[in-house]
Amino acid sequence: GKLKSLLGKCKMVFVKIVKTKAYFSRFQTKFRRRREGKTDFRARRRMVCQDKNKYNSPKYRLIARITNKDVICQVAYSKVQGDIIVADAYAHELPAYGASVGLTNYAACYATGLLCARRLLKKYKLDTKYEGCAEANGEYFEVEPGDGARPFKAILDLGLARATTGARIFGCLKGAADGGVNIPHGDKRFPGFKKGNLDAEKHRQRIFGVHVAAYQKELLKDNQDKYNQLFSRYKAAKITPDGIEGMWKKCHAAIRKNPDRKPTGKKAPAKHKKVIKQHKRTTPERLHAAKQKKMAIQNRLAREANQG
Repeated sequence: GKLKSLLGKCKMVFVKIVKTKAYFSRFQTKFRRRREGKTDFRARRRMVCQDKNKYNSPKYRLIARITNKDVICQVAYSKVQGDIIVADAYAHELPAYGASVGLTNYAACYATGLLCARRLLKKYKLDTKYEGCAEANGEYFEVEPGDGARPFKAILDLGLARATTGARIFGCLKGAADGGVNIPHGDKRFPGFKKGNLDAEKHRQRIFGVHVAAYQKELLKDNQDKYNQLFSRYKAAKITPDGIEGMWKKCHAAIRKNPDRKPTGKKAPAKHKKVIKQHKRTTPERLHAAKQKKMAIQNRLAREANQG
């Protein structure tokens, strides 16, 4: 009796059905890379779409990505089939140019961008005409067009990286711009920008890893164990805090001298044999093959009987 009285007092709450049959019938699946959270298609559309009156001329992008262990710089343009890579450079190539440690810091990003730019211009035979900023000083630099061929233009593609002031990703931009590629940009996202002005000296210190050297000196003075833990690779390579700036200067000079890809010495992968799949035989072909096999067995047995 009590249960019936309680149920009589309770009122059913109205529940609005949000996802109806009409919702599911009109649902459109998003692109795979959007579902994976890898591509911002709103930004990509603006970087890739070219004006119709430019007659299919490519729209180039400087793609900059930073992973846990590497820095990637690529110059690409888009086609219906996919992106076509024109030139690329990676931080793991820098040891061939003299920089063996610190391959993901701001200095490495700058050097990777510089390497990508010099490779690109050499490919199109613009490296002698547009040398860029020969000596990195941290100041804002933009390539000015000369007589004849104009400078190579590319748009910066950050991907999903945050465009915060002092971010390492802008080291790739600065390296490519100093390398002679025309990339439309400002100076407000470079390290050292504050209250409307860029402190070129602070920016220069980042380019040559002086901030890393300063931190190393501080640890050597206060906490030797932490220095051994954080900078074990510097110690193994016998690179002291005073030698970091010189290492990056030599790296920049080596890149400008010859930006070509250095042979790694690895063996080429073994070529697999091409397997040609046989077509499915028809019934007459199968019967004929079985008849031939039967005749071959009969002939063999006859020969053995004659020999015996």
